[in-house]
Amino acid sequence: MIRRPPRSTLFPYTTLFRSRDDKAHSPWTGISQFLPTSRKIVQFAEGKEPKTGDRIIYVAGAFDLFHVGHLDFLEKAKAQGDYLIVGLHTDPIVNHYKGSNYPIMNLHERVLSVLACKHVNEVVIGAPYSVTADLMDHFKVDAVFHGETPVTRDVDGSDPYFEPKRRGVFKTLDSGNNMTTEKIVERIIKNRLEFEHRNEAKEKKEIAAYNALMKAKSKQQEENHLKMGI
Repeated sequence: MIRRPPRSTLFPYTTLFRSRDDKAHSPWTGISQFLPTSRKIVQFAEGKEPKTGDRIIYVAGAFDLFHVGHLDFLEKAKAQGDYLIVGLHTDPIVNHYKGSNYPIMNLHERVLSVLACKHVNEVVIGAPYSVTADLMDHFKVDAVFHGETPVTRDVDGSDPYFEPKRRGVFKTLDSGNNMTTEKIVERIIKNRLEFEHRNEAKEKKEIAAYNALMKAKSKQQEENHLKMGI
C-alpha cells in the first residue's frame, strides 16, 4: 500500500495524460510532456514523518537540470541534521531571479528529480521565495542552508533569508562542487555550436567536391564532343 506523503502540497491533477505539440505531423515527434498526478508524486516520495527529536533542515531553490552539484549540496545539507525538506520555487519565481529562459525544466519535472534523490525526505512544491516564519513554524525547521551561489533579493527588495537569519539558524553551505545549471547550459550551447560549425565546414567541402566533379565531367564531355566532331 502506498501512503500519501505527509504535509506536501501535491499537484491538483487527477489523471496522467500526454500533451503533444498540435503542429507535429507524426505521433512520434513533437513535444511530449507527462503531467504528474498525486499518485505519481507518491511513488517518488519517501512518505515518512520526521521522528520526535529529529533535527529538521530546510533548503530551497530551483534545482533545475538536477546535477551532481545539487546532489553534493543536498548530501551535505542532510548531514547537518536528520530530516531534509527541499522547497522548490515555481517557474515564474525561478525566472524572476535567474532570468533568460530559466527554468529549463518545469516545476513538475524538477519535483520528481529532487524527490528521486535519496537524501531528500520531503519537498515543498511551490515554496515561497522568502523563507517565512509561517513556513519555519509549520515544518518545525531547525536550520536553513543555502549554497555559495548569489542570493537575489525578493521583489520588495527584502532578504529572502531574513527570518532564519533573525532566528540565528541560517548558514551558507559549501558543497565542495562548483557545477551549476548555467555551466551545463553553456556546455550544451558550446557543443551545439561546435557541431554546427563542423557540419558547415563539412558541407562546404562536399559542395566544393561536387562542383569539381561536375566541372570535370563537363570538361570530359566537351573533349569527347570535339573528338567525335560534334
